[in-house]
Amino acid sequence: MNIPVKTALGEYPIFLERGALQKAGELLNLDRRVLIVTDSGVPAQYAKTVAAQCKAPLVVTVPEGEPSKCFDTYKSLLEAAVRHGLTRSDCVVAVGGGVVGDMAGFAAASYMRGVDFYNIPTTLLSQVDSSIGGKVAIDFCGYKNIVGAFYPPKAVVIDADTLNTLPPRQISNGLAEAVKMAVTFDAALFALFEKEECDLDRIIEGSLKIKRDVVQQDEKEAGLRKVLNFGHTLAHAIESMNGMQNLYHGECVAIGMLPMCSDGGRARLLPVLQKLHLPTETDFNIDQVLTAMQHDKKMAGDTITVITAPEIGRFEMQTMPFTEFENKIRRVLS
Repeated sequence: MNIPVKTALGEYPIFLERGALQKAGELLNLDRRVLIVTDSGVPAQYAKTVAAQCKAPLVVTVPEGEPSKCFDTYKSLLEAAVRHGLTRSDCVVAVGGGVVGDMAGFAAASYMRGVDFYNIPTTLLSQVDSSIGGKVAIDFCGYKNIVGAFYPPKAVVIDADTLNTLPPRQISNGLAEAVKMAVTFDAALFALFEKEECDLDRIIEGSLKIKRDVVQQDEKEAGLRKVLNFGHTLAHAIESMNGMQNLYHGECVAIGMLPMCSDGGRARLLPVLQKLHLPTETDFNIDQVLTAMQHDKKMAGDTITVITAPEIGRFEMQTMPFTEFENKIRRVLS
């Protein structure tokens, strides 16, 4: 399946097909120098499979985990690009999860003022969310994604067979972002989560199409795209408190969604999160989490703009005093 995504710079395809990893050379222009970025948590065979289809590949493997999404790793990728002789007619390929995609994409965006970037996400979280939309970034001074750019890929290749090597916790982590999109945009998609068995292929396709439609309408997050931040204001603060190590991003988003739902929506959301083995509360000090939120990009003076869900499948964008937002969090999580 080819899902086209339109951007200000043109259109790029999302190739959604089981077994697509083995066809990367047919789907992408790899007949050139290619910097392949992966991490130690991704099965090495995935990057090797891509490299075997490239004319002149260089595989760079960075340490697994969010702490690698930093300036030092970004610098090492640029150094590798220089050593490999990458020119503006060559490309960077990410093979891995969101950390790899963000770092590789930011390196591609800034190296020689931009070289082609392909994303091959191998985690469910990156397949349903971070691999499309063009946001690339690194963490800095303890704050997530604070240095980055909008730089859409030339193509995305999604092969759900790569999920077979993921532990159950990583599957749950990715499903949290799919739940987020269903809560705010698609009650029918949410109903799939309420069934006894989740249809993973339908969930991936449905989530991708929601994200695609939103990004096409609002590429630079001037309006509608902010809805995709549902649950993320609290989630990013928890991640900062967590040192971005013990809890995964999707697990933080699961907690972050709960205060933003109406009582009725939360009553439906809670059992879904529990069924997916996602956390519904935090052990972190609420006062410290609220302090961390003061650095959120959505803050403006003493007010904050947040996304709420008055019912499943519908969202509202609200600007409220930070004290009102604080009360929502304390009421649900304290």
